[in-house]
This record gives sequence, C-alpha cells and structure tokens, in this order.
Amino acid sequence: MHRSSKRLASILACAAVPVMLVAGCSDSGSKDAAGASDSAAPATSAAKPSPSLAAAKYAKLPDPCTVFSNGTLKQLLPKPKNDSGEKGKTSDPNASATCSWYSSKSEGVDGSQFRWLDVSFKRYDSEAAVNTTGEKRAEEFYAKQVDLAKATENATKVQSGAVDGTGDAATWITYHMKSKGNDYRNQTVVVHADNIVVTLNYNGAGLAGGGTPDSSDLLKDAEKAAKEAVEAATGKPAAPDASQSATGKATDEAKKNDKGSKDGKDAKGSDAKDSKS
Repeated sequence: MHRSSKRLASILACAAVPVMLVAGCSDSGSKDAAGASDSAAPATSAAKPSPSLAAAKYAKLPDPCTVFSNGTLKQLLPKPKNDSGEKGKTSDPNASATCSWYSSKSEGVDGSQFRWLDVSFKRYDSEAAVNTTGEKRAEEFYAKQVDLAKATENATKVQSGAVDGTGDAATWITYHMKSKGNDYRNQTVVVHADNIVVTLNYNGAGLAGGGTPDSSDLLKDAEKAAKEAVEAATGKPAAPDASQSATGKATDEAKKNDKGSKDGKDAKGSDAKDSKS
C-alpha cells in the first residue's frame, strides 16, 4: 500500500509539469515505462538555415561631383556657373549621392544657350530579412527610373532605347518640353551595374532668342557622360566596341522630331532649372 501511494504521488507530479518534460518523469521503479515513452516521442529534425545571400559587389559610391573629366564638363557645360557642381544632401553618401551643374552662355544678339546636367547614384546592399540581393534591388530600382523618365509630365515626342557597352543594362530616354515659352530638349540615361544604379539627366534650350539645341547632339553627350559616371562607380570602362550605341540609332529620328518642332509646340525644362538661368 505504501509503495502504491508513492507511485500515485509520482504520477500526479508528472501531470502538473509541461508536456515537454513528461517523458522525463518516472520513479525509479518505472524504467520500462520510461523506455516506452522515449521510443514513442516523435523525432524532431533540425531547422534548415536559409541560404546565405551573396554580399553586394560594391560597398561605396564615388563623390558625384568628381566623376566627370574636365573635358566632359566643358563639352556639356560651355559656361558653368560652378565648375565644382552642387552636391545634393544625403544621410548616407554610400547609399545615394547626387551632383548638379548648370550653364548659361550668352551669344549676344543671338540670345543664350542654357544647359543643365545632374547625375545621381543609388547603391543597394543585400537584405537577408527579405532574402533579396543588392543586385536584384538595384535592378528593380533601375526599371522604376526608366518608367519614371518615360512618364515625365507634359513631355512630348518621348523616345527610348538601349545603350550598348556599359553596365548590366542601360536605357536612354529623350523627350521635348516647353517651359516659360522656351523649347527644351531633355535626355535621360539610366544604367544598372551590379548593385548600383546611375541616372543622368541633361537638357538644353536656347533662351532670349537663342536657337534650340539639336536633340541628337545632346543625347550623344549625355550617353558619353553616363558611361564616364558608371566607370567612376565601378572601375569598369565602357566596352570599346560599343560604337553602334542607342544614341546613334536614335539620331535620325531625333533630328526629325527637332525639325518638326520649329513651331515651338514641344520642348523641355523644369521651372526650377529654368529659373537658374
């Protein structure tokens, strides 16, 4: 009777503990029952760790105001207001960086020529929390930048195409706009290179009676500058055999658009940029 009472007390004690500990509860006289309990416990497999993400290729961005050679700046900006450019504010210069320039060159009785240039860099790290590589994140941002340029409000004669010989993918977008009675020609080049996206904007206009610049010439300059910016960010020069660039392919059509816009119904330039002139 005494032995039965001790066994009952042991059973009641086991009933009061968490289920995970039940298999360890038995008195010294219940080895067979303990063995049966152990054999009945389901086997648990170790959780498989998620596959590790590849680290982003590039860990930093260049100073955006130093990515162009003096020759390139002189070609795109005949008379810049500030040779050093104006660096945009950023909380992390290795995540995003921008710089802009503008030029207004007087041509006397022939008015003046206005030019605006800006370049922006966006860098992405791999994100384990969402299982996405830096390259994939940059690819998605690249697509958004291209769509954004194509959908510019009030833009006309929008054209786009692929740029050869730089980055993993590159697209040019050109369009006309009108601002404050002036005809502007705008060019945007967006490049995706591993975990970095480079976006370059370049526009021009003839002010105070100045002649409207040729879109095809501006686009050639914009593409050249974009390739220079990508090289500064990645250390990889543009492919030397990329002579048949998208710019060249678009030249004839751009000239046709310019010829058809002499009536001043299309062109570009944001009010903010125009006001700097």
